[in-house]
Amino acid sequence: MLTKHPAAHRAAFSGSALLLGLCLLAGPAQAQFGPQGPPAVGVLAVERRPVTESTEFVGRVEAQNRVELRARVTGFLEARPFREGQEVTEGQVLFRLERPPFEAEVARARASVASAEAELQNANSALARARDLVRSSAGTQVNVENATAAQRTAQATLLGAQAQLRVAEINLGYTEIAAPFAGKVGRSTFSVGAVVGPTSDTLATVVSQDPMRVSFPVNLRTGTELRDRYATRGGADATRVRIRLVTGETYNQVGRIEFIDPQVDRNTDTVLVRALIPNPPRGANNSDGSMDRELIDGMFVNVFVEGAEPVQAVVIPRSAVLQDQAGNYVWVLDGENKPSRRPLTLGRSIADQVVVERGLETGERVVVEGVQRVRAGQPVQPGPATPPLRAPGGAAPAGRQG
Repeated sequence: MLTKHPAAHRAAFSGSALLLGLCLLAGPAQAQFGPQGPPAVGVLAVERRPVTESTEFVGRVEAQNRVELRARVTGFLEARPFREGQEVTEGQVLFRLERPPFEAEVARARASVASAEAELQNANSALARARDLVRSSAGTQVNVENATAAQRTAQATLLGAQAQLRVAEINLGYTEIAAPFAGKVGRSTFSVGAVVGPTSDTLATVVSQDPMRVSFPVNLRTGTELRDRYATRGGADATRVRIRLVTGETYNQVGRIEFIDPQVDRNTDTVLVRALIPNPPRGANNSDGSMDRELIDGMFVNVFVEGAEPVQAVVIPRSAVLQDQAGNYVWVLDGENKPSRRPLTLGRSIADQVVVERGLETGERVVVEGVQRVRAGQPVQPGPATPPLRAPGGAAPAGRQG
């Protein structure tokens, strides 16, 4: 059995005591910072940059003009010189009724006018003779009065005949039903040979194509906010309207607000807003002469009301914003890299960014990465954050407005 030398035993004990003392001294630092020191975080200096404000709604595309074509006289449908679904020009004949019966009526009315003109001419001559006889004392005043009455009756008869001729000509014109404006014609309800009249169903519907309207309801609270936001910039003229199609693509045309309903819908507490937006052809005409356009009457779209001019605003990444029962807040670093909680008032979202209305000043440093490692008052190791991705054109729509 081996026995340690007393001197060696004292040296070993002294070394252990020294190591234990060093561990006790280092303990508080390791407990505070961990083995690698303060936690690393990504920070971003607050700055103002141009922001395009945007508010989203759900709307419906509507044709600016829409008319249901109906027959105004009764007759056989003789021709339908158009293709269903094609675009037509203003004044283009779409339906033609049988004309001979109406042409005969015009001829009869013209004959009545000629007869009335002859009677009036005869009455004028009789009145002139009666007046001459009175002046020569060979006639009587009664004859003059009778001739005057006959002349006036002939005049009224002529006016009535002329009115009947006008009615006959109008009815003859009704045998051709034309497009009242340029647009696209829908399906035809009747085939050639059918008898149509004023009590018949709609022959076809014509809807205008360019420009189109986009109608969308705005709840009263959001509408008031938008009114106040743009009141000093020109009101509705300081905004522009974009739409997103059902395919998820943003339409390449920009619209403008043309109408705001002066009344609030009592059932939904909303105000109807209507915008006008171009709807040009997508490309060359089809082989049948028709044209394809992006917007179709009645389709649903997402509507974005944007400011026409960008505004300077504080914008930070959405990932930097935390939330609890007290509201939204971020971690802001002081000169010693110690974070402190800062409550915020947020505005509209812009892609993965958010506008800060109140709570931050230009130049302050905000923790945007590693926020889960931050503790109030405990120093951190700041570093540059990953640059945020910006949407094409500098802005993207906000979340849907309810």
